[in-house]
Amino acid sequence: MAQTPAEKAFDAGNVMIDYTPGTAVTAGDVVVQGALVGIALSDIAADTLGALDVSDGFDVPKDTSTFTVGLPVYWNATGSPVGGTVSTGAASTSSVGATLMGIAVAAAATGVGMVRTLLGSEY
Repeated sequence: MAQTPAEKAFDAGNVMIDYTPGTAVTAGDVVVQGALVGIALSDIAADTLGALDVSDGFDVPKDTSTFTVGLPVYWNATGSPVGGTVSTGAASTSSVGATLMGIAVAAAATGVGMVRTLLGSEY
């Protein structure tokens, strides 16, 4: 089953990087490259140049973690989103097996399915 897509929530400067995936990427997919996390704003076919947004605000699918404003947000590629498909990826407060993707800019309770996140590995 496909990953629950992230949804762009606000524009924070719109820094885009080139990205050529080995397999097709769907708009809203979270992509991790080393310590850099980006989100595809449009579909990108396999072996085709596209772009990832690495700086804006997104509503990102999350696990059962509780977020407060300013808390680090980590992307766990095998996490299970609230109300989504198990093990397809989710934001978490835990850094174990995950990559820092940004900071929470709104609170999100345990049962809420998304956390509003300002992307940026520098946080």
